[in-house]
Amino acid sequence: MKCIVTTCTFIGALFFQTVFSQSSFKVIPLGVKGGIDESNLSAYMIAPQESDAYVCLDAGTVHYGIEKAIQAKLLPGTATDVLKRNIKGFLISHAHLDHLAGMVINSPDDSTKNIYGLDFCIDVLKDKYFTWKSWANFANEGDKPALGKYHYSVLTPGTEMPLQNTDMQVTAFPLSHSNPSQSTAFLVRNNEAYVLYFGDTGADSVEHSDKLHQLWQQVSPLVKAKKLKALFIEVSFANEQPDKQLFGHLTPQWLMVELQELASLSGTEALKDLPVVITHMKPGGNREQMIRQQLKAYNPLHVKLIFPEQAKLLTF
Repeated sequence: MKCIVTTCTFIGALFFQTVFSQSSFKVIPLGVKGGIDESNLSAYMIAPQESDAYVCLDAGTVHYGIEKAIQAKLLPGTATDVLKRNIKGFLISHAHLDHLAGMVINSPDDSTKNIYGLDFCIDVLKDKYFTWKSWANFANEGDKPALGKYHYSVLTPGTEMPLQNTDMQVTAFPLSHSNPSQSTAFLVRNNEAYVLYFGDTGADSVEHSDKLHQLWQQVSPLVKAKKLKALFIEVSFANEQPDKQLFGHLTPQWLMVELQELASLSGTEALKDLPVVITHMKPGGNREQMIRQQLKAYNPLHVKLIFPEQAKLLTF
């Protein structure tokens, strides 16, 4: 009996290791919500499965999220150790506080690294946040003296760029976030596998824009080829929110409209079981519960809905 138990244990461990090793990315959510709770705002550490060199997709909550991840035994050392050693850069989708406050607040204790973003985002960081009027200028440009800890790396839309000190690449795409305000989607690549992360975005028809349509055209071949391993996208409000009060955000209904647009380009079957991670739900009353219920009730493409939790590991 002892031999049988040992053999079963070994086979189970081998199976787990095989499944785990098939993943291309690991993601540690440092924060998942869209407002009010400053301890749980949009920030996701992403790295290749076999690496501990991460970049942070947005940075609303950083220190508290790292501490929670350490408590969950996802990361070793202290929060300062992880910030300095493991986070190799920040990808900031847009310059709203709930997407960058953690990076700014933690900058005095951070190490030298890049801040990646499209020009409109970097301009706000340079002109409004890392200035000596609102905070010390820890960046390499802007108000003098520029301390040079952070290096602004301006991305060109549609052009892939390496993420320094990691094995990943990124391509940025502009989004409409309460037109004419903008945000960014980041397509992160590890070898032939991809993850697509959205900052805040509204639906094209509400925004009177074609930004999402253009993005769907770019990524549909990856969906069709099963190279897109996950899609992180916001749903901030329930369906009851009037379109005029969405302020550049999505509802469950508008998310499904946009995913059907993607399906028209990639084929419906290609989206079946695609992991779609729902980010940026705004707390308030029973709104988060309603968003979950509405997404599960109407999921015509049968995507795999994932509701991330702070400090709970995701693998793709």
